[in-house]
This record gives sequence, C-alpha cells and structure tokens, in this order.
Amino acid sequence: MDLPADKRAAYRALVDAVLGGRGTATAEQRTRAFENTETDPALRPLLEKVATAPSRITDADFDRARAAGSSEDHLFEVVIAAAVGQSTRMYESALAALDEATAG
Repeated sequence: MDLPADKRAAYRALVDAVLGGRGTATAEQRTRAFENTETDPALRPLLEKVATAPSRITDADFDRARAAGSSEDHLFEVVIAAAVGQSTRMYESALAALDEATAG
C-alpha cells in the first residue's frame, strides 16, 4: 500500500529532522536509537523501554541516564528518535500486513 505523496514527504521530513537535525546527540546516536541498535549501555534500559514497554518508563529510568552523564536535551533527542523509530517499524509492519491481506 503506497502512501500519498504528501504523507510520504511529511514522514520523510520528520525522520530527516529527528535523525539529521541540530542537537546535542550526534546523528549517529540518534540513528542508533531510531534503529534500536548498539546504543550507549547507560541509555539501553531507557531506550529499550521506549521501544517495547513505554508505559513502564519511570522517572528512575531518566534519573539513571542523567546520572550516567546524559543531559536533558540529549535524553529528549534520543528518546524521540527511539519512539519515532519504533513507530516506523510498527507502521511499516501494519502496512505490509494490510498489503498481504488485500493482495489479489
């Protein structure tokens, strides 16, 4: 199932801004958070929860990441990248399932 061009453009702009925009986290750090791969061990527990159990994130998760040296801005950027990445994977899986279900 193809997205209309304007929705594809909006999605691409979002991902480009999250991954390549200015910030305190490097583009590589944001990309790793987006892809849910090889993130900083100090951030791993928090970012894993973003991807798999966001309702279980607590202040203590952020406190541990800050105690390991992450700033508020850095945490914001990698958490958003992780959330957008997980949303992307879920959305693409849903579109693939819909395509499969409606294939002639």
